[in-house]
Amino acid sequence: MTGFNLEKFRFSPEEVREWGASDPRHRNWPVVYIMNNDSEIYVGESINVEGRMRQHLESDEKRNLQSVRVMLHETFNKSACLDLESFLIRFLAGDGSWQVLNHNAGITDADYYDRHRYQKTFEEIFETLRAEEGIFQRTLPEIINSDLFKLSPFKALNHDQAGAVEEVLEGLFEDLERGESSVSVVHGNPGTGKTVVGIYLLKLLEDIRRHDSGEPLDGDSMFSDFFTPGHPEMLAGLRVGLVVPQQSLRESISRVFALTPGLSRRSVLTPYEVGASDEPFDLLVVDEAHRLNQRANQPSGPLNKKFAEINERLFGADDPEITQLDWIIKQSTHAIFMLDTGQSVRPADLPSGVTRGLLEKAESERRVYPLLSQMRVSAGQNYVEYVRSVLSDSPPNKREEFKGYDLQFFSDLREMRDAIIKRNSEHGLSRLVAGYAWKWRSKSDKSAYDIELDGIQLRWNSTPRDWINSPDAVNEVGSIHTVQGYDLNYAGVIIGRDLRYEIDSGRIVFDRSEYFDVKGRENNSKLNIKYSDEDVLVFIRNIYTVLLTRGMLGTYVYVADLPLRSRLKKYFA
Repeated sequence: MTGFNLEKFRFSPEEVREWGASDPRHRNWPVVYIMNNDSEIYVGESINVEGRMRQHLESDEKRNLQSVRVMLHETFNKSACLDLESFLIRFLAGDGSWQVLNHNAGITDADYYDRHRYQKTFEEIFETLRAEEGIFQRTLPEIINSDLFKLSPFKALNHDQAGAVEEVLEGLFEDLERGESSVSVVHGNPGTGKTVVGIYLLKLLEDIRRHDSGEPLDGDSMFSDFFTPGHPEMLAGLRVGLVVPQQSLRESISRVFALTPGLSRRSVLTPYEVGASDEPFDLLVVDEAHRLNQRANQPSGPLNKKFAEINERLFGADDPEITQLDWIIKQSTHAIFMLDTGQSVRPADLPSGVTRGLLEKAESERRVYPLLSQMRVSAGQNYVEYVRSVLSDSPPNKREEFKGYDLQFFSDLREMRDAIIKRNSEHGLSRLVAGYAWKWRSKSDKSAYDIELDGIQLRWNSTPRDWINSPDAVNEVGSIHTVQGYDLNYAGVIIGRDLRYEIDSGRIVFDRSEYFDVKGRENNSKLNIKYSDEDVLVFIRNIYTVLLTRGMLGTYVYVADLPLRSRLKKYFA
């Protein structure tokens, strides 16, 4: 199925009229079109494209566009055009060369007859737009592997995600209408798309707020009812922010927001920025909410001082029981938390009792929206539970098979490193990651190596920000703090000797002498808490669960402790 036609003309009343009259299909045939100027781009589909162009000429947002490209095909139908429109919007946002003017509510992922054949034509159209028209700057694989694509608000949501967004919106608008405050939780395991839901939601709210009632909207969208009179007015003037506790992920999301009309990188916030704000927020969405901090020794002296100052300013006293979660709730009328109670990885993170309390409170108010479908790992949701079971003291009875998922076990680190480099050359975005079981010598001595095993020498990540996309990442090893919240195609996971297996007791244990994340094991003098090895073991298990669930296409496993290697081999080999 090839042979599409690409027709081009200037976006002006005269040329639209002349082009429309040149072929009956320009007024009565399903097509997809692109309109752009030097910095902005818009993608649409229509059965009467000439009539649609005349509507765009009346639009304040569209009239500054200059060029039109129309894609026609003799076999196009409405379903295929909606699919191609969504395809182009997603990849234009991921390419990052333009500001995409579309709403994200129109992105679809519906199946239809012969869809797989149309996909080949879509790829041909993409390549023509890239190689001959200069619309795309990067190839499809390059875009697919980019954070701009993975974290884009232009996503086709799955059933769980779309249902959660719809229910969140319904509750939010009811609260806004009644003038009531609210606390909601979007809850899910690793890979269920919590971050995507948060980003999508903020873009959707901005689209509703800015919606021009004269612009037609796809009536098939499950969110079309929110683009009706009354809803934009309720959002007018609302102060909104996205809180991201993790530095690396925050930097990546900021770049996405900077390229998205209606969103701003200034609205991507640290918990400290929220706590210190003189002006409260109407709505805060908190990504990776389990990584918010309790009162503990912060990464620097100034932050310890700032924690105390924020407590005093917001609550009148520096009560050590106050957490950053309390800051968020105090500083916002409405708060939506993206939460996984099994992803806390440091003692300074919110304690399990606090996250459980947050979840229970939201459940009592019917404000918990579960995400169940696995969006990252192609092995499915069962794989996440399988990993947790394997790392527990009650492992599965036998190895489970995950059809189509590349799960391998290595007894030689050099072989696993070589395999990851090969996967990276084939698929991109393949990285080595490890538990913090080696000192970070190369942080202060760039010539030093950190991990030395099986005759090879490796270094930790050379940057804490956006390491996955850094130039030499494939030759380095990432820690939990550089990969949590990110997707990889392949993850080569090094399980260090911070995790050991005691043959006599038949238990997996934590070895404090082999764990070098100071913040990952230090006691909490602020709250007079001493963390036992059993306490820290919970965090270590969470860390390796996160690392072992990063790979979308496959996970490779190497274990340093020989007894543990023997125990785990049967589950991963």
